[in-house]
Amino acid sequence: MYYLHCLPPSVEPRVSDHIPQIIDMIKQIVDNGYAYSVDGDVYFSVTKIPDYGRLSGRRLEDNRAGERVAVDSRKKNPADFALWKSAKEGEPFWESPWGPGRPGWHIECSAMSAVYLGYSFDIHGGGMDLMFPHHENEIVQSCAACCESNISYWVHNGFVTINSEKMSKSLGNFFTIRQVIELYHPLALRLFLMGTHYRSPINYSDALLEFASERIFYIYQTLFDSQLFLKEHEKASLKDSIPQDIASCIKDFQNTFVISMSDDLHTPVVLAGLSDPLKTINDLLHTRKGKKRELRIESLAALEKAVRNVLVALGLMPTSYSEALHQLKEKALKRAKMSEAEVKQKIEERDTSRKNKEYEKSDAVRKELAAVGITLMDSPEGTTWRPVVPTALQQEPTVTN
Repeated sequence: MYYLHCLPPSVEPRVSDHIPQIIDMIKQIVDNGYAYSVDGDVYFSVTKIPDYGRLSGRRLEDNRAGERVAVDSRKKNPADFALWKSAKEGEPFWESPWGPGRPGWHIECSAMSAVYLGYSFDIHGGGMDLMFPHHENEIVQSCAACCESNISYWVHNGFVTINSEKMSKSLGNFFTIRQVIELYHPLALRLFLMGTHYRSPINYSDALLEFASERIFYIYQTLFDSQLFLKEHEKASLKDSIPQDIASCIKDFQNTFVISMSDDLHTPVVLAGLSDPLKTINDLLHTRKGKKRELRIESLAALEKAVRNVLVALGLMPTSYSEALHQLKEKALKRAKMSEAEVKQKIEERDTSRKNKEYEKSDAVRKELAAVGITLMDSPEGTTWRPVVPTALQQEPTVTN
């Protein structure tokens, strides 16, 4: 999570440290007439809540008893769920007014969130699969304990799929973040994940991660080049204005960011919006026309700042551009199963072939490197390389939702 630039939670509570608060909440629900006890178990009575199912849109009569667990004949309604379970041999248990036992699946979340956030708070997250019954049950038990309970926004994320199947341990088709970032930069993975709206399923593939890696390298290379240029001209006397077209480019980009992020965190649109300011930066840095522009330094400074602010907000800002570029190249070499020295040797072989006018040989070296995700760039100063999507993967579809 640290490598992915995910902020740490303020509190990471443990259920076992909050048993008294859980028992207090269950007592409150029972006292308010929404639950009943049977032989040391306590069940929530769902028929007491007329709009049970309002989050998922499911009706009580739609729930088919016995699909997931055996029906308990002691329950008043098959959909009633456990708030407290009586102790079973070999399981942990705590003393309670209903005898020794442990909390049910849902009550811990309501009790602990009430402790740290109160009964009403802004955002509640979780996977799509938790909407029913887990979050549905959280809502009714919290409202039964406190009538003012309310969540402003429910944020449910889609699944990561592989070949359109949900990634899961039971299917044996899963792998960990640690395994992925062995070969790909953590921020390339973050960019890949943000390239699909969080509520939509996202299909994992090496091709999509390669495209994300190439894209983030382009972003950081552009900003690094801009940073170098600005540092070289930091003593220049700058004006307070920038050309109208540059100002419009920045304003459009900032508006796209605010509107899209305000629309249920629509990150794919924001990432697509990076294209114009980045292209403008590259034009100002490298094209003949761009180099002649008035207020060139001021324009680059303003554009770089606008892009940087958005990267910071998205958690995509590296400690330094140069360090991130170096790390991205190291990961690319690892995927290519090559060392920096071996790439340099290939570049020298190609240079020799070009000098000898053996262009078929020089082209073969370029193609050989491109096949493993390394592209060569020629300039008056010599030949350098950067990561690229391997040739075979460039034909794969890359469209996501």
